[in-house]
Amino acid sequence: MQKGIIGKKIGMTQIFDDKGNVVPVTVVEAGPCPVVQKKTVEVDGYAAVQLGFAVQKQQRVTKPLKGHFAKADVAPQKILKEFKFADTAAYEVGSVVKADAFAAGDKVDVIGTSKGKGTAGAIKRWNFSRLKESHGTGPVARHAGSLGACSDPSRVYKGKKLAGHLGSERVTVQNLDIVKVDAENNLIAVKGAIPGPKGGYVVIADAKKKA
Repeated sequence: MQKGIIGKKIGMTQIFDDKGNVVPVTVVEAGPCPVVQKKTVEVDGYAAVQLGFAVQKQQRVTKPLKGHFAKADVAPQKILKEFKFADTAAYEVGSVVKADAFAAGDKVDVIGTSKGKGTAGAIKRWNFSRLKESHGTGPVARHAGSLGACSDPSRVYKGKKLAGHLGSERVTVQNLDIVKVDAENNLIAVKGAIPGPKGGYVVIADAKKKA
């Protein structure tokens, strides 16, 4: 990974490109992200950089974290994430990663937590088909229906798609284009949709599978 940053999803809008085409974008408030800690191979067994995002009130931070931030001489942060950059030596504790680390045209992966939808039925959760709505099906047209096996093996296989909890899980959307970067206001416009609700925290990093 060459570069990465933590941000907050502001919402979706649309902008026009040079040819007058409408481009749907998601605006992310990216950074500033101070470097809180550097992990080294000698001490920790691997090399990484820990970034923080979103200043937190002093009274809302635990004592161990207060010492952690004080050691780095950084204001308390709400979010802490580790990045395994290719060149961790280029980062120093206390330095700041900003939105201008990226540029328009970059390919990125965006990681976030999807919207939680609570307990959902099989139709909403897995896109099952409805049962027939005639000939005595009754008020169960949106039920799952038969689950498969007969007398052998006389059970439901593990991993069967059923009703259950939907959403509120880590989701990665790959190979998105950065359309615009506003370094002055710490904003990045990413083409298309990204996971999570407005105000949700996301991670923007180099695309692992560039086309």
